Amino acid sequence: MIWSIARRFTWPLGIMTSGVLIGIYRHEVEPYLGFRVETAGSLLTYIGVAWFGSRIFGFAMDHGRSQNRPYPKLFKDLMAVLFFFAALFASAASMLEQGLVGALAGSSLILAVLGFAVRNVVADTLSGVALGIEGPYRIGDWVDIDEAARGRVIEIGWRTTRLLTLDSTYVILPNSQIARRRITNYSAPKPQYRAHVLVKLSRVVSVEIAKGLLLEATASAKLIKSEPAPDVKVVELGPVTTTYALRFWLTKFETDADSRDEVLSYVDKVLRRARVPAPSMNVELAGSSEDFESGVALTTELTKLFKVNQSQKARSEASHGEKPKLCTRRPQMAAGDFD
Repeated sequence: MIWSIARRFTWPLGIMTSGVLIGIYRHEVEPYLGFRVETAGSLLTYIGVAWFGSRIFGFAMDHGRSQNRPYPKLFKDLMAVLFFFAALFASAASMLEQGLVGALAGSSLILAVLGFAVRNVVADTLSGVALGIEGPYRIGDWVDIDEAARGRVIEIGWRTTRLLTLDSTYVILPNSQIARRRITNYSAPKPQYRAHVLVKLSRVVSVEIAKGLLLEATASAKLIKSEPAPDVKVVELGPVTTTYALRFWLTKFETDADSRDEVLSYVDKVLRRARVPAPSMNVELAGSSEDFESGVALTTELTKLFKVNQSQKARSEASHGEKPKLCTRRPQMAAGDFD
């Protein structure tokens, strides 16, 4: 244990010490080497400090984490990048012999061009950084990414987050997509959560009896918690059925599907034993008898008008000496025949 810790900090301390010693004894060393070593000493010092700081931060994260919810590797990588970026920035400013403002002005154009070229990668990376800082989930949590995936978080990277679903399917999601969606964490702040199933029963069964039967079904379930106790709430009163929400508490998301299956199986068993009638739907034709009679009267009137019109045409043709033509096909009514 002690040897692994010492080996972890040996190289950073060695590089940092070398840089400090070169800076202290540069006047004695430069005559023998024939060139200035101040810049090299500053570079080694900056890199050593950055490396040592990142190792200290990683050590603190590893020993301060919880076994159930460890901190993602993204935290350590992010801090290491920040330390080394600061070291390189300070080294560049020292080598170019310019201050902070000049170094920023010289690098702004390059950063702008690179940012536009890799904007999608930058979006995923920045989203990963935001998710890592806010911490909506950690490794080992069971989460539901709205309209994307549901599973256990196994890795949080710079650009992607990897999930393992209940079907043992490996899902890789870009962090930028996750950041724009609703996230439901079933493991935080506690792994205990409440689930429910909807049951529709006939209105013939009273609410009091229905609640008693549904609670009786949960008494035999083994995968749900007995405390807090399950309960039943009325969700909707319809014309034919009443919808109930049977609510119960679970301790592990892995058992969600099995718990629902167990509860619904016992509900079916209890309802069959109690001979509860299944909901039935009555279909009624829209309209009253008066509307039907008025429709029949209208049809009869239209038939009379058609016959009168045909008679008038026949008399008109006879008066002009034309022989009336026999209709060999079914007559069709035109809109102008009723004018």
